[in-house]
Amino acid sequence: MKIIHQHLKETSCYDGSPIQPLWALDKYGIKGSSIISWMGPMEIKAENIVDVEDVGLEIKSDNMAHFIVEHFDCQPADIRICYHRQRILVMLLKEELRSFGIECKRRGDDLFVNSKKLTVSIATISPTSMKIHLGMNITSEGTPDDVKTIGFFECNESLNEKDIVNLINNVSKNYIDEINDIEQDITKTRSFY
Repeated sequence: MKIIHQHLKETSCYDGSPIQPLWALDKYGIKGSSIISWMGPMEIKAENIVDVEDVGLEIKSDNMAHFIVEHFDCQPADIRICYHRQRILVMLLKEELRSFGIECKRRGDDLFVNSKKLTVSIATISPTSMKIHLGMNITSEGTPDDVKTIGFFECNESLNEKDIVNLINNVSKNYIDEINDIEQDITKTRSFY
């Protein structure tokens, strides 16, 4: 399966709207399965909140690394497969953070460092695609006061913006490789009925 990764150099605020289907096509002309990544703030508008448990909560940060994943390979879109892929993406981020000397604990689809929340994530479907958003705090500034948070820079003071870009590119490449490896395993496996 071909998955395109495009890292955007421009900064933009994640307001929840990129989780809509065909966002990469509408906004950047990218057709097909993709990962779009960028750095920027997050402030999710109430009308764009997907997780029912998050309604009424502040979901914001001054600066995050964002991943928006969209898959078209499963028709109709399957929410269970989408959540499995979300967990793969989160676990690959956890592995990559370890290479920067950052040890995390995973609880569901969230990563924590010293009991402080490092990430936010959601998975959802539309009639045609599966969508995932994963955001990692670059700094804890601007996050909700009622949540203990931590940022990438606060985990290791020697890290810089180039490290974040490398992390984003590595996680995206590893995710694409993992999905493609699964597809290859499917094509070489004899099944019995």
